[in-house]
Amino acid sequence: MAGVAALLAGCGQGEGTAAGSGGKLQVVAAENFWGSIAAQLGGDRVQVRSIIVNPATDPHSYEPTAEDARTMAGARLAIVNGVGYDEWALRLLAASPLSGRVTLNVGQLFGLQDGDNPHRWYFPADVYAIVKQIAHDYEHLDPGAKGYFEQRRRTFETQSLARYNQLRRQIRERYAGTPVGYSESIFQGLGENLGLKLETPYSFVKAIAEGSEVTAQDKRTVDGQAEHHKIAVWVFNSQNVTPDVQRVNELAHAVQIPIATVTETLSPASDSFEQWQVAELEGLERALHKATGR
Repeated sequence: MAGVAALLAGCGQGEGTAAGSGGKLQVVAAENFWGSIAAQLGGDRVQVRSIIVNPATDPHSYEPTAEDARTMAGARLAIVNGVGYDEWALRLLAASPLSGRVTLNVGQLFGLQDGDNPHRWYFPADVYAIVKQIAHDYEHLDPGAKGYFEQRRRTFETQSLARYNQLRRQIRERYAGTPVGYSESIFQGLGENLGLKLETPYSFVKAIAEGSEVTAQDKRTVDGQAEHHKIAVWVFNSQNVTPDVQRVNELAHAVQIPIATVTETLSPASDSFEQWQVAELEGLERALHKATGR
């Protein structure tokens, strides 16, 4: 990190640093799930760059490059997740102050503390709140385009997210109360929104997400839920398959419990936020149908 800081010391830090091609508002998102939304809301008035784009990259432990530092240094609007999820991004911003920059820290917006679930892009109500906040920040930074940004927001909410909303309603109506297991805390918000009964101990999914040791008691509980069909579907993050998760995957497969997958970041990386979420919801719906016949 010292090398990155030294590099930034030589970067221009005036308003000119943030000017992109055609005078577009320069926006940098630490992760591409927020970056995808920001790009759609900004249209041709903004240039959005995301730092975490590779589905194989773990945002928790990411080590930024000098190029990342230069990218972040030019941000007029910086979008970071916060809640301990991307501390590296906050360090880059601190090392490259820019007059007039707006920083949208998702965790701070929701008043979250260290230890809270940081995966707010899997909480649908929070997604809508972030959409509103990004549009508000655009209007603050480019007030002459307020009407344009308002129209982009309405289109995104009513058209782009239409299938996402339809699937959530559909799953909630058909499968609310269905017991499911899940490997990691990224699914908590969506699972609750869908009305599913999340059976896995939260201490298990939190440990998996944070890379800490799972207790022996939690291992026995989660294994038993699969072995004795106390869950109808098992949902796992395919980007973080630890030995504990792999064991439950194998148990679920052995007893013919349908398995659905989710990922931490856009997968494939070329998908939009809504394409990615829709594909996951469709996969979950298939698994629930297979498990229940409904």
